[in-house]
Amino acid sequence: MKIVETYSHLNGLEYLLVHKKKLWAEINTVITQVDGEACRTKVSKEKTMKGRMLYSPVEMNRAFKSRLESKNWKESRVNYWVTKDEKLVRKTLAMPPEKQKEEIKKTGSVPISSYNQTDFVKDRVAVEIQFGKYAFVAYDLFVKHLAFYVGDRIDVGVEILPMKALQSQMSSGVAYYEGELYNVVRQGRGVPSVPLVMLGIAI
Repeated sequence: MKIVETYSHLNGLEYLLVHKKKLWAEINTVITQVDGEACRTKVSKEKTMKGRMLYSPVEMNRAFKSRLESKNWKESRVNYWVTKDEKLVRKTLAMPPEKQKEEIKKTGSVPISSYNQTDFVKDRVAVEIQFGKYAFVAYDLFVKHLAFYVGDRIDVGVEILPMKALQSQMSSGVAYYEGELYNVVRQGRGVPSVPLVMLGIAI
C-alpha cells in the first residue's frame, strides 16, 4: 500500500520529522509492506454490490497489526474515573486515577471506572489504523488521541485512513480520508487541541 495524502494538524508531521524521524520511517515502511490486494477477500452481500470482491477491513487491520507489533508498537490504556457532577469532573480531570476516585468519593458522589485504549503506541507516538465506521474515526480524533495527549502519554497521534477510491471498494459506512479531513478542518485550526497526522492510503 502507499501514502497518497498527508495532513498535518498543529504541526504533527513537522514534530515527527524533527523529533521522531525513526518512528515516521517505521510507519511509512509498515504501510508499504502491507499487500492490499491480498486483503481483497470479502464477498459483498450488500444489495448494491452483491457478489463483488471487496477489500476486507478485518484483513487489512490484521496485516497492519502484525507488522506494527513486530516493530514493538504496543497497545496502551489510560484509566480514569468519571461522575455525573460537571464541576467535580473539571476538578478531578488532571488528577491521577487513584486521586480522582478518592476526590469523587469524598463528596459522596459515585465514581465510575472508565478508560481510553489506543492500539499502537511507541515512544510517545500513537497510531490508529481506521477501516471502521465514521463514528470510530471521530472518537479517535476528538477523544482518544486528545485523552492520551492531555494525560501526557503521547506528543502526537497518527490516523491512517483509506482514500475514497479505496473506501469505495470496501463495505458501506467505512470512513475515508477526504471526508474526515473536511470534518477536522471545519472545526477550526485549534480543534482538536492535539498534534495529529492524518494519512490517506491507497493500493
